[in-house]
This record gives sequence, C-alpha cells and structure tokens, in this order.
Amino acid sequence: MTPRERAKGFPSDFLWGIATSAFQLEGSLNADWASWDKTLNEKPDVTNHYDLYKEDLRLLKDLGVNSYRFSLEWSRIQPEEDVWDYDAIAHYQEIIDILLENNIEPMVTIHHFTHPLWFIKKAWHDDASIEKFLTYTKKMVSMLTGVRYWITFNEPYVLILGGYLEGCMPPGIRDVSLAVKALKNILVCHGQAYDVIHSHIPDAMVSVAHNMAAFNPWHRWNPADKLISRIARHFYNNSLLDAFSTGTLRLQFPFKKAMEISVPIKDKIDFFGVNYYTRMHLRFNPFKKMGIELRHRDIGGYGLTDMGWEIHPQGLERVLKRAARLNVPLIITENGIATRDDQKKIRFMKKHIDVIERCLKQGIDIRGYFYWSLIDNYEWLQGLDACFGLYSVNFDTLERKSTNAAAYYSYLIKSRSSF
Repeated sequence: MTPRERAKGFPSDFLWGIATSAFQLEGSLNADWASWDKTLNEKPDVTNHYDLYKEDLRLLKDLGVNSYRFSLEWSRIQPEEDVWDYDAIAHYQEIIDILLENNIEPMVTIHHFTHPLWFIKKAWHDDASIEKFLTYTKKMVSMLTGVRYWITFNEPYVLILGGYLEGCMPPGIRDVSLAVKALKNILVCHGQAYDVIHSHIPDAMVSVAHNMAAFNPWHRWNPADKLISRIARHFYNNSLLDAFSTGTLRLQFPFKKAMEISVPIKDKIDFFGVNYYTRMHLRFNPFKKMGIELRHRDIGGYGLTDMGWEIHPQGLERVLKRAARLNVPLIITENGIATRDDQKKIRFMKKHIDVIERCLKQGIDIRGYFYWSLIDNYEWLQGLDACFGLYSVNFDTLERKSTNAAAYYSYLIKSRSSF
C-alpha cells in the first residue's frame, strides 16, 4: 500500500461492488420459491432482469464500480435432474463477458437460497444432496470462463434457520436433527466444491457469504439474556468461523448439550465473505421457540430500516474483527438498507464505509465492499416493498430510475479509491 493509499485506508485494488441474486431479479418457474410466496404468482419475472440484463449491467458502468457479485439460478440451468439448459448457461456466460469487457470483476454465487423443484423434494438433509450439488458445481466451473471469485453458498445459516428450524423457507421443515444434518451436508459440499473449483482454476478465490449480526442482551443486567445472546452469537456468527479454522463444527442450542461434528472445510477458504445488515437484541422467553425472543431497538439513534432492522454501523466493526481471526482477506459481500428515503440510504452507506476505512487503518485485511443492491427487487418473504436498490424500479412499467443514493455511491468510490 502506498503512503497515499494508507492515508485513505483503501488500497488501489479494493473491490468496490454491487451484489445481487438471480432469483430476486428474474424469478424462475422451476424454483422452489416460485410457489412459496404468492407475490411471485403475480410477478413471476420480478424485474424481468433476465431479458433486461444488458440495460441493468450498463448501470454498473454508470456507478463506476469495478466488481459485481451475482448468482446463477440453478433451477434455470438444471430444470430437471437429467436436463441441462445450455441457453441459460450461455446467458450467464454473456453476463460475465460483458462485465469483463467493461473491466468489472465478476464474483459468481453458485447457490443463493433457491433450488430446482426436483432437488427440494428431499433437500439438504438427504446425503444424496451432496452429489447432486457437486454435479451442478462441476458443470458450472467447467463451462463458465473468466471467473476468479466464487461464492459456493450464500448465507447457509439463514437457509438452515429458515428452512429447517423456523420452517418459513423451503423446504419448510422444523426439526433440529434434520437441520444439523443439512448444515453438515452443505459444509461438506463447500469443502468438495472448493477442491473442484481449484482443480479447474488454480488461482481462484473461493468462499462462502456468511451473514453475521451484532448481538446484544435485551437487558444487560439479566444473566439469562446475556447467556442467550452469547449462545446466539456463537451459533450464528462464530461456529462457522471456528469450523473453517479447525475442521470441527461445534453447535449448541439453548438448554441442549453442545455437539461437535467433523466437517472437511479446514482452511478451505481463500477469503471470507461477510454479509452484514443489523444488530439484534435477545432475551430469554420460555414461551418462544428455543426460549429466544429477539427485537430491533433504535438505541444508537441511527433509526430502523423499512423492514424494522436496527441501523448499527458499529456492529460491522465487531464482526470484521472477529472474522479477521481467520487470517484470510475479508470482503463485505453484502451490506445495504431497505428504505425509500435517499438521505437515510446515503447516511447508511457513509457510516458503514467509514467503519471499513477505520478497520483498514487498524490493519484488518479487507479487500472489497459490495452494496446490496443494484435495483429494487424481490425480498424473501417481504415481497416487492423492500427498497434496497440504488436504482428504483416501477414494478408496473419495469422502469429503472437512478436515485441520489446511486450518485452518492459513485462519489464515495471516486473519493476513496485510487483505481
């Protein structure tokens, strides 16, 4: 890092990016989520990004980003277990080619929550899921060219919580033992996918995108609240970090004996992807599932998002410092706010990027920041009302419109980078 870069905090090769997911932009009738949320019955193509992708990719150039994280929609690519849609594969390759032509580094997410209908019938708790996912991964890595950065799974713990503990996401199961089995299989998939990717692309940069949150006890004086907060922090944030360091996944649920599971992922990351949005306050409540009740409280004075999440920039520093113990580069693979208030969105970006700059000056190896998201899109279980986009979308006309927040992000990139 040059003296000028050190003074700014941001290195010249810092990845300033945008993150999206295929299904949230383009939908897919072959995906499990297509029939899960009735919103998608009315808008199955969501923003129609699948047809309007060239228009949307031009927005990246307008913003001045040098990287773009997007996902592959598995259900489009493999609509049946023994059927591959080569036109869909060519579509995603064209996205990669357009990015490279514009000097924008692609970061590809292989799995971002959705599954083909044929897969979800047995899902992740079935050991056969490992070979099914690896077949898909091998196909993608062998056919797509020009990609160095790969995310195997987006937010695996959110998938397990929603799909196997709360039952609010596909496959809609509520069973702790199946949740543990599913999580183990997902991590086995990551470990093997890591090897597959490196066998094709020796200099690949491979990770997961792990959702991390700040956790505080509801009442700091209450020992039960403090215990619940500590258990939640270890499970949700730290157990995956420890598994990458040791090859052992240590899980503990409230009032249950801790369990240790061997998983073949030790050191199988080249960087670590952090998705950070909010802080949660937890308390013990015997009438809630697992005795945990959570809520968002505007303690810091930054307000709540339209989804009711607390805006807490300081929490990003906490999770980055914890993730830094992995001794690999860190990339903030998602960070964003649902709001129609441009000034609130601008303040959110500035405060969080200020935190990243402070962490860089403290010596934490952070290589990139990806704002979520490019345009307004479908939000899981929230429909079309959560406005995360730097460009707004009229869902009747599909018109994209630049916001002041888009202009501000461009300004941030120019003022804090030297590429």
